[in-house]
Amino acid sequence: MEKSDAIESLGQTSLLQPTRVRAALQANDRLKLYLTVLQAAAAQAGQAEPSPLDLSREIAAAGVTAAADADWLHDLPATARSRGQAVHLPDLPRLARGLHDDLLTMARPLLDDATEQAVFAQRVQHWAQRLAAIDRPTLDAELLKALTHGHRGGHGQPGSDSLHLTVMDLHKALNRLAARLAAETVDGAHVWQLDADGPDHGRVAAFMRGLNRTRGLKLEHPGLDTAATRDGERLLIQNDIGTNDAHVLVLQVQGLHITLTYSDLHRQRFAFFQKLLAEVGAQWSGVTSRTTEGLNRGEAYHLGTASFEAPDEAGLQQQLDGIGARIVFLIDWNRARKRLLAFVDGEAAVAVLTEGARRECGHMAWLQAGGERLVWNAMSAQGEGVFRLGDRLDDVMGAAAAQALLVDLLALAWQAAQRRQPVALVADEARWMLARRLQGRLGQMDLLEEHAALCHALAQAVRDGLTHGVHHDADAAAQLAARAKTWERQADHLVMRARALAERQPQWQPLARLLERSDDVADALEEAAFVLGMVADGHHHGWGGPVLAELQALAGAVLTATQDHVKALAVVRSLGGPAGAGDGGEAADRDEFLAASWRVLQAERQCDTLLRSVRRALAREVRDAASLLLGNELATALEQASDALLALVYGLREQAFQRAGVPA
Repeated sequence: MEKSDAIESLGQTSLLQPTRVRAALQANDRLKLYLTVLQAAAAQAGQAEPSPLDLSREIAAAGVTAAADADWLHDLPATARSRGQAVHLPDLPRLARGLHDDLLTMARPLLDDATEQAVFAQRVQHWAQRLAAIDRPTLDAELLKALTHGHRGGHGQPGSDSLHLTVMDLHKALNRLAARLAAETVDGAHVWQLDADGPDHGRVAAFMRGLNRTRGLKLEHPGLDTAATRDGERLLIQNDIGTNDAHVLVLQVQGLHITLTYSDLHRQRFAFFQKLLAEVGAQWSGVTSRTTEGLNRGEAYHLGTASFEAPDEAGLQQQLDGIGARIVFLIDWNRARKRLLAFVDGEAAVAVLTEGARRECGHMAWLQAGGERLVWNAMSAQGEGVFRLGDRLDDVMGAAAAQALLVDLLALAWQAAQRRQPVALVADEARWMLARRLQGRLGQMDLLEEHAALCHALAQAVRDGLTHGVHHDADAAAQLAARAKTWERQADHLVMRARALAERQPQWQPLARLLERSDDVADALEEAAFVLGMVADGHHHGWGGPVLAELQALAGAVLTATQDHVKALAVVRSLGGPAGAGDGGEAADRDEFLAASWRVLQAERQCDTLLRSVRRALAREVRDAASLLLGNELATALEQASDALLALVYGLREQAFQRAGVPA
């Protein structure tokens, strides 16, 4: 008689429960593997040219180590053949026996428990009898559905739930039973039969250290209960994540190797978790996508296995810590992602949640503080015309700025939750934060400064070209003209963006008008570069010292005017009003702006004089008609750039005075 038989004969079956629970959890792994193989076989049979499947990692993770069993399960899907509406599967009776035996093994500790017996006895008996009756190699649609569907419709009555649902319910009940049976806890994890002389306790403690560091981020949401036990040479750690019965995470630790099995209904969340675990060394393989009728509205759910290799015990515990710390970010992840889609696109929404995880602030506090309502209310509080009905946050702020704001709102909500601050205070801070971001985005004329930089580059290119004799080098002149065209197109795009924004938000209209004036400068300078390229095609007869000197002086005056315009824009940032970043009225800033503006005015007058000087020199020195015409066109384009700069600075001056509250 075995010792276990002697204990059982005394009626002390509770002493056997930890061992039976461990065996039941192993049976659970095999049952899920069998159902996976069964679904894979049905899928393979329906394909004209089925692709080979590699289930080796799933088979190993389920603890099927015998070579004969592993090979049989791995090869089974390839033997499936379609026969009308059914599937011919030669080893279906053998698979049914495996399902039958492991179902009874899984149910045994629960049927020995008075509380759970009443719940599961009839359901287990129903499926045990039905599996035992499968003696033919025919898998029809009705049987496949009965085995694998995920639809609950019979209120737990025998036969109403599939084998798949019965196994999941048994699994959850086993976790409850394991928690009651646990002889001890390690930092909150229910554990039993750990190796007292080995590293088990330290490894469980490392996992729980990471889990507990971020546990608070879930707030009052249920989940993250952990159980651990030893199974031969493996330490098993299981976390329930949340309340969804298809959302499962199991760790197997053997030596310095970790195997993690993870299943999820949502593809995006699965990919998110893959990325998080890659940070701690996860190597993923065996990721599969499956569809089960009634589960996840008929959409695919996903199952994968990750491996971790550590150089030493310290490295292994660091990996366990990292895995544990990242689990909390899965809770309500898809709910948060959907809320964020009101403000940014799908990729940016995932990026916001990823950064929230990296900063260990999560998304649950943001959801509790109102989630999308927090952002909507902040947007509506910005005043008339800033946001219109239907505007998305990234449409107004830009993708990067909107993404950064949302991440900061996640952090703000978590900090408020830690401090137990009221939601109303979080809402006020969110409105203030958005106002500051909009102030920096809309009021400081970033587009105008970028456009001014392009005008400066154009003016400098023309001036340098004349200084270095590019009109004698056709290739160099062509390259200059090409660069100028590229800059001019970039300037055009800035104008188009400002116009589009002005159509949506009225506060952009003054800036759009300034950009249109600035674009006149860019157009004139690009024209000058183009004409200079034509001159280099052999049309520079008579361009000796006097002509070239006057043209260089004209180009230099235009370049100086663009530099003063750039300086004026920089000073505008510190002038008063809602766009100002400084104190709004320092005399030095005001004087510098006015001085830069007047220098542009003086440059325009100087350019008028220089244009006439160029024309006089051309009339005296040039006899070739084309050279004369192109020289005049070049000078005219440069002078037109100075005229446009003057109009632009007058417009900027008016805007600056309005910001400072001074009549223009």
